[in-house]
Amino acid sequence: MNIHPTAVVSSEAQLGEGVQIGPYAIIGPDVNIGSNTFIGPHAVIERHADIGDNCRILQFASIGGDPQDLKYRGEDTRVVIGNNNVIREFVTINRATSADIGVTKIGDNNLIMAYCHVAHNCKLGDFVVMANSANLAGHIHIDDYAIIGGLTGIHQFTRIGRHAFVGGASAIARDVPPFTTVAGNHAKPYGLNIVGLRRRGFAEETLKALKQAYKLVYRSSLLLTDALKRIRAEVPDIPEVRQFVEFIEESERGICR
Repeated sequence: MNIHPTAVVSSEAQLGEGVQIGPYAIIGPDVNIGSNTFIGPHAVIERHADIGDNCRILQFASIGGDPQDLKYRGEDTRVVIGNNNVIREFVTINRATSADIGVTKIGDNNLIMAYCHVAHNCKLGDFVVMANSANLAGHIHIDDYAIIGGLTGIHQFTRIGRHAFVGGASAIARDVPPFTTVAGNHAKPYGLNIVGLRRRGFAEETLKALKQAYKLVYRSSLLLTDALKRIRAEVPDIPEVRQFVEFIEESERGICR
């Protein structure tokens, strides 16, 4: 363990083996930091936060601050951050309110670039990338391997599906189905995330089936309910197609169309 003499670390914080804390960093009460995690200079982990192993939280990041929600009444909610995450300069991650899932949660192996904001009650999966200055309002769920372009704003209660790609400087007001690419203000669909899916080793047969499903939803002029029925009847029944259909069926905000 290596704590710079100018850092302020609460006696109520728990630090794992190999933790490094840089100059002028502040670690508040009820903070748990896992093994071999690096906290950069001037970073603030305010309170009620759990941070996993092998994370890098760089200078001036702020984690565990009160939620920016008028309904918040001081309840002791948490931020929970998994392992192997990189959280860059000036990122802000707020604790939750007691509503919804009651926690702000970030999975493993995520990259959150400089100046991003993750608001209260958000939930990020694994291997998510948020480019510089992407901003999440409250209660947003982002699934595994999604990529959010820089300068993008996402409306509260929106969901971003797994392996989705959101282009930079977008405004997202509706759900983004898995495996798709959207961009714009307000965002519109631009096909499947073919480049990303191929990079991650998806078989051509899977891509072909997803293309069939995508065309029925976005290019057939069918009502959405009819398009989903035809997908179930005509497209190969593989996990990725089922995920695509089920995500749309479960959407409460509606999808980008």
